[in-house]
Amino acid sequence: MPQIGPYTLHTVECGRFRLDGGAMFGIIPRVLWARRMPPDDRNRISMCMRSLLLEGDGRVILIDNGAGNKHDARFKDIFALEGCTLDDSLKKAGFIAEDVTDVILTHLHFDHAGGSTTYDGGRVVPKFKNATYHLQQGHLKSARTPNIRERASFLPDNFEPLAATGQLRTHQGEGQLFPGIDLVVVNGHTTAQQLVRISGKEGIVVFCADLLPTVHHLRSPWVMAYDVRPLTTVAEKAHFLDNALAEQWQLFFEHDPEVTVASLQETEKGIITSSPRRLEELF
Repeated sequence: MPQIGPYTLHTVECGRFRLDGGAMFGIIPRVLWARRMPPDDRNRISMCMRSLLLEGDGRVILIDNGAGNKHDARFKDIFALEGCTLDDSLKKAGFIAEDVTDVILTHLHFDHAGGSTTYDGGRVVPKFKNATYHLQQGHLKSARTPNIRERASFLPDNFEPLAATGQLRTHQGEGQLFPGIDLVVVNGHTTAQQLVRISGKEGIVVFCADLLPTVHHLRSPWVMAYDVRPLTTVAEKAHFLDNALAEQWQLFFEHDPEVTVASLQETEKGIITSSPRRLEELF
């Protein structure tokens, strides 16, 4: 497995789901996005929920955790939840939930934070009982007083039990979380989403979350209709991609159904992915 500084990196697959293709690509015509991500008969495109686990320096750190297992049949049908479970994927990587010391939540939309909690005897409790959960303070405030566009994605059962047990730690703005691990805050998709940058002499890997949900969202106008501030996303994406090119970042894609990690290259037609690969093939 690849190593950055003291951390060994593991991919943790949290299953698949489907969202409306038009919503995922905003103003982009269906004839263009459907060539890249063909929709089903309900206009939904298939995507991954892919987490990143970092092991080292006395910590086991999980970045996001998928949709979880608390949903009813109607919810599962709407979003076509399927595939491997979080526990199975952790086991495949050599871990159990009790091993996790820290969970970094990029934001609280259900497909990123649903696995934070689980049922125990009819009660909703933290899934990772030995972990501290890390979240931006501004985002928690937004989730507790949601705007009408995001209300359906902020499910209190995914985060309030963490606060009730004292396991939720909030942060204000960008900065180092642990040596070699930095939080990068963006506000286009949702208020105070935090990306995660892992740095070492081997290189830099950035967990893109929903700033770049798939490789097909690199182009400036390819912005999700879900984003609460789409023009902010355009500006944040341009700044992010400039830095990624200059510093040769490896980008980790949470939702792309085919590409886990890729670097970037600039061409006459704009910035494109270069050398897409599995995490195991990195460095």
